[in-house]
Amino acid sequence: MEDRRDPKMKLLKNVIWYAASATVSYWLLLASLRKLDSNRQETRKSIEQRKKLFKRLGRPQFDTTPFEATCDIVNPDHIDVEFESIGGLESVKQSLYELVILPLRRPELFAHGRLLGPQKGVLLYGPPGTGKTMLAKAIAKESGAVFINVRVSNLMSKWFGDSQKLVSAVFSLAYKLQPAIIFIDEVDGFLGQRRSTDSEVITNMKTEFMTLWDGFNTDQNARVMVLAATNRPSELDEAILRRLPMTFEIGKPGQSDRAKILKVILKGERIDENIDFDYIASLCGGFTGSDLVELCKQAAYSPLTEFLQDEKDGKQVSAPRPLSQMDLEKAVATSRKAKIPTYEAGSSKLWAPCIEPDDNQVELLLFMAAIISGS
Repeated sequence: MEDRRDPKMKLLKNVIWYAASATVSYWLLLASLRKLDSNRQETRKSIEQRKKLFKRLGRPQFDTTPFEATCDIVNPDHIDVEFESIGGLESVKQSLYELVILPLRRPELFAHGRLLGPQKGVLLYGPPGTGKTMLAKAIAKESGAVFINVRVSNLMSKWFGDSQKLVSAVFSLAYKLQPAIIFIDEVDGFLGQRRSTDSEVITNMKTEFMTLWDGFNTDQNARVMVLAATNRPSELDEAILRRLPMTFEIGKPGQSDRAKILKVILKGERIDENIDFDYIASLCGGFTGSDLVELCKQAAYSPLTEFLQDEKDGKQVSAPRPLSQMDLEKAVATSRKAKIPTYEAGSSKLWAPCIEPDDNQVELLLFMAAIISGS
């Protein structure tokens, strides 16, 4: 009986041994192939990026390609900039609401015919520091559209052909997440005038971007809009300007807008109730919104400096005093001395602030002119 069982047991042991050996060999071979895979790190990175993408969006998961997972996406719920956060520009904000935001929020109103429909391209241009990027974020917030920030560094790849795939992924992901806004800051650096000296990669990227922008591979009624901002609109290619039919100049604010900007900046801060914003705005001729932010930051150091000095002198002070009008006036005086004209690179056009003279300066100039004419 044992003689009959021995061959069967021996055969069973051999089968188990061969099966175990095959399993171990399989896993060793698979591990070796994974180790030799040149794209192993990229695949792992794309999986992590996909997890972060869905976490940021807060939406149910959907099919995405590894190229789509690399896009820089901002959830509109996480944007803290609204139209109320931007002082001035009332006419521009009203036009943007009617022509840009409304088609994204209420597409049923623009679904009849071909004349009414979502805008395919909007250009914001003007001097630096006038709030173009902030306005773009406010548009995404007000419209509830997913904000896709396009950076050239994210579209470049060491592998030939991947740059075009990354450009295509921007539009395909925007189509899946619509309503979506594809934002390109400093668009002249990416979609500037085409030259013979451009590399083949850059030329192919521009061609792919314009082809997808025209909607050859996407739905014509898709709620996907390209929003661009630049300081140098003259540097843009003519084909790009044709695809940006809606243009808004974001210029330097006037006195009334500067007063509104100051109120927005100082909202929520500890300030003196007697500050005359109109008077401070009249002293800030030629200042942009960015200049006014830096002005308020500089003025905010005055109460802090006095508080530290009082502590050093042994005085009992519980907290810094509120920001006063005198602090703002001192900051304006310091800023005006530091302002120098700066010219736009490669152009003779002057973007720099032209300081508006205050009343004292005007009187001084008239007095000097009277002396010169009398002599």
